Amino acid sequence: MTTATVRWAGAVIALLLALLVGLTVVAAADEEESGAPVGLVTGLDAKSVPPEYAMWVERAGKECKEVSAPLVAAQIAAESGWNPKAQSPVGAQGLSQFMPGTWNTWGVDAAGKDGGDEPDGKADPFTPGDAIMTQARYDCWLAGKVKDMGVEGDLTRLLLGAYNAGPGAIQQFGGLPPYPETQGYVTRIISSMADYSSGDGGGDGGGDVEKGGPFGKRVVAYAKKWLGTPYAWGGGGPEGPGRGFAQGANTVGFDCSSLVQYSVYRASEGKTVPPRTSQVQVTAGKAVSRDDMQPGDVIGFALHGSYDHIGIYIGNGQFIHAPKTGDVVKISQLDDSYYASKPQKVRRFG
Repeated sequence: MTTATVRWAGAVIALLLALLVGLTVVAAADEEESGAPVGLVTGLDAKSVPPEYAMWVERAGKECKEVSAPLVAAQIAAESGWNPKAQSPVGAQGLSQFMPGTWNTWGVDAAGKDGGDEPDGKADPFTPGDAIMTQARYDCWLAGKVKDMGVEGDLTRLLLGAYNAGPGAIQQFGGLPPYPETQGYVTRIISSMADYSSGDGGGDGGGDVEKGGPFGKRVVAYAKKWLGTPYAWGGGGPEGPGRGFAQGANTVGFDCSSLVQYSVYRASEGKTVPPRTSQVQVTAGKAVSRDDMQPGDVIGFALHGSYDHIGIYIGNGQFIHAPKTGDVVKISQLDDSYYASKPQKVRRFG
């Protein structure tokens, strides 16, 4: 929908390629069964949002379960840079950069021009409350539209792609369209969601999340930064996502062990670099029992006879990982029958 230019679209491609020397990830790891749908970072760090908009972003994040407050905030930053008077060369308007035709269909009168939460009788794309609530309403509709299409892939990435290029493009290509602007737009928003997140995941906020120390919480935060990023076999490393090889040759992203490597490396400010492969990562760091596992601990799975898959525990029985070719960095449940039935090892690096 938007025509905002995403100047850094090529930046991800230009990131440092993975350190592939000695890479021995077995192909069996690429055959892992899919877990639960991607988890959304739901808690908003209100300090990261202009104070006059925080209430509206929080409210927008409650419109539907598919659209979180950090997603709304990251999308506004990409669309307009928080400029409520923004206008694109082709006529997109306001914080959320709606084209007039789309606004006429979806515009919501949610606020007054003074920022109050009393409607003033007019849906105006230049009134921040109206724009933000309309954005959430439209995002939620797009999520439902994409679901109805039966298109495979991460729902968050697909609804963002539909917002940028239109739902027809998602249907035409059977997924995220290959347009450089759209690809960059989606990656930019997914990546910046962590900047607007309080660190709360999709769970109920209780349980053992609070057990994790500062290091473990940083590991989780760095991993969540890349929710929705494509799986790239052999791709990624300590510096970020990278182009894979073999079945990952045309994809920039992470595989399971490079996501762990990146997250621990960044959380330790470069002081700790885990080994490159999952089989060796489960022998590094400090051994931890499942009963003592805390957010930020690394958990390896022997899916096909060796520890060929690995992820990061985030609390509440969930872990974040890069599962397989065609999938994305996502959150899954440890009690999923597929994972629960496999041998596991837990390691702590901080």
